[in-house]
Amino acid sequence: MKKILLIGAGGHCQSCIELIEGHKNFQIIGLIDKNKSIKINKYRVIGDDTSLDELSKIYKFALVTLGQYKNLNLREKIFNKLKILNFKLPVIISKKSVVSKNSKVKDGSVIMPNSTISTGVTIGYNCIINTGTIVEHNSLINNNCNLSPGVIVNGNVEIGKNSFIGSGSVIKEGITIGENCFVRMGTILKKDLKSNSKI
Repeated sequence: MKKILLIGAGGHCQSCIELIEGHKNFQIIGLIDKNKSIKINKYRVIGDDTSLDELSKIYKFALVTLGQYKNLNLREKIFNKLKILNFKLPVIISKKSVVSKNSKVKDGSVIMPNSTISTGVTIGYNCIINTGTIVEHNSLINNNCNLSPGVIVNGNVEIGKNSFIGSGSVIKEGITIGENCFVRMGTILKKDLKSNSKI
């Protein structure tokens, strides 16, 4: 089994632990967080961000398990630091999800249970596709996006990097959402959204 570090020890980390344990491809070595008193299941915090340089000399794999939604740039910053330190960031896909063989999911992204990734879809680096989310044909989810539980992204949609889509939102086919956007839960979005928008 490949040894892996999990960066960020909150609720999203707990969900990622279940996914990783279900696959049995990786052995979780420990958590990285500024709060060293945290323990999730049997896993403890073994260091903080300042420990990563030294840990990169011992371990090859890491995953960003911080589920931050108010500032997705923080997830991006951590991902980029891990890449600079030459960590490998695997794709973790729930066995309970359906991912088309004609789709592409890039490094560091996590697909949670009961999600559907349809044909021709691209999921960028370091994305969270949460429980029960549907991404339909030929849509593009750019790097570092967070799609909350139950989101429906219809066909030929593009979502810009560092954007957050709230639970239960429905995105109309063919529209474009810019970078750094925040779409609140339950939104039915029928028109394009400019970068840095909050609705």
